[in-house]
Amino acid sequence: MHWLLTFLFLALFNAVEALSSSGNRLLIVAEDTTEREKYLTLWSDLESRGYRLAFESPKNDKLSLFQHGERAFDHILLLPTKSKGLGPSLTPNLLLQFVNNNGNILLTLSAESPVPSAISSLLLELDIHLPPDRTSLVVDHFHYDEISAKEKHDVLVLPRPPPLRSDVRDYFGGSGVIAFPKAVAQELGSSSPLLTPILSAPETAYSYNPKEEAETVEDPFAVGGQISLVSSMQARNSARFTVLSSVEALQDAWFDRTVQALGGRAVKTSNRVFAKHLTAWTFMETGVLKVGKVEHYLSTGSESESGNDSVAQMGYLNPKIYRIKNDVTFNIELSEYTYDHLSPFKVSPEDKLQMEFTMLSPFHRLDLQPISTTPNSTVFSTSLRLPDQHGIFAFRVNYKRPFLTNIDVKREVTVRHFAHDEWPRSWMISAGWVWIAGIWVTVAGWVAFVALWLWSEPAYERSQGKKRQ
Repeated sequence: MHWLLTFLFLALFNAVEALSSSGNRLLIVAEDTTEREKYLTLWSDLESRGYRLAFESPKNDKLSLFQHGERAFDHILLLPTKSKGLGPSLTPNLLLQFVNNNGNILLTLSAESPVPSAISSLLLELDIHLPPDRTSLVVDHFHYDEISAKEKHDVLVLPRPPPLRSDVRDYFGGSGVIAFPKAVAQELGSSSPLLTPILSAPETAYSYNPKEEAETVEDPFAVGGQISLVSSMQARNSARFTVLSSVEALQDAWFDRTVQALGGRAVKTSNRVFAKHLTAWTFMETGVLKVGKVEHYLSTGSESESGNDSVAQMGYLNPKIYRIKNDVTFNIELSEYTYDHLSPFKVSPEDKLQMEFTMLSPFHRLDLQPISTTPNSTVFSTSLRLPDQHGIFAFRVNYKRPFLTNIDVKREVTVRHFAHDEWPRSWMISAGWVWIAGIWVTVAGWVAFVALWLWSEPAYERSQGKKRQ
């Protein structure tokens, strides 16, 4: 009976595991209990999705992100702090090490709390720049909430973010508006291909320091589309780092709150839905690609062929050696993890999933086409003729797109020359038919000449003998 109860407990425990594909241990760094109570709806939503929340203060000396050389947490949510640093356990180097170990971080900012120097240093490592004035905020005189920010215009009311490009998945869009109170401007550098803006400010927004109290702003830190309100960085190991400019957007007070944009009507905010989508992507509940079977094999051939083709490789999966000019088929199985299940991965019509057959550089770059679908995956395939070049080659699928985990699959194979009994015979080469005909004409002529010589006897006259007396 005891073992049965244990089994049922484990089954129940697994049933409530987090929907994240990378774990359910979430560390929430907040300075005091009063600050935590402003986000009770967010904590409840995260717990309903199976996360185990651990609240810690940055001043806790016993806090450690690693234990026995492994991550002690799978994800981190950093709330703004009033102190200048985050303590010895949350230094920029340790946070970057956490990301390098496949950990995910959601960093929140607020103009109400000056940004610690440690956070500024951390973001500079990622090529994300913050205003030098630690109290600057984003204002917009055309996209503000007339109810709560009629004078200061520091509560931005914006529609849900549109897709970044037509070939990029949309994980954050939808209907409704989002309120961003007291947002801090972010400016993304152009040198890092890993940075992607999720939501940018309108063209009429700008960064402003309220302490200046000037009627005009000269030389602002950033204006318009230069300002990113929500930014993301997906590392080469697919770990995710998201920066939210307004932590107030996650508070209970702004979930389903009534706002009214300039010249518009009063509507409810979609902050709660947006918070779900943002945390789901950051904590790898969405946009996660999984690789299933990877296969390559000969497309043509028969057991009656001579040479090594007689033993191989026909019908065998993933052989280690091929011959030049072989016809080969390559298949790869891909799935997309969405919240709690794997679904078939579908490539956007404007996008291409490609396979490279490469040595030092690609000899072939071919589009992979879907050939079959299962309830959990899609099988993509392409066929090619191997180049007339021997050596060590690799089938490679290198697929990297914004908001999707990276795929870099390589399968090495050897490509050999023709064996001595695999070269085509001379009578199979049309260009050699003239020479073959010349040889046989010469042979036939010689035989005819010899026959004529042997069987054509010359005519001799009989000599008459002398008469005898």
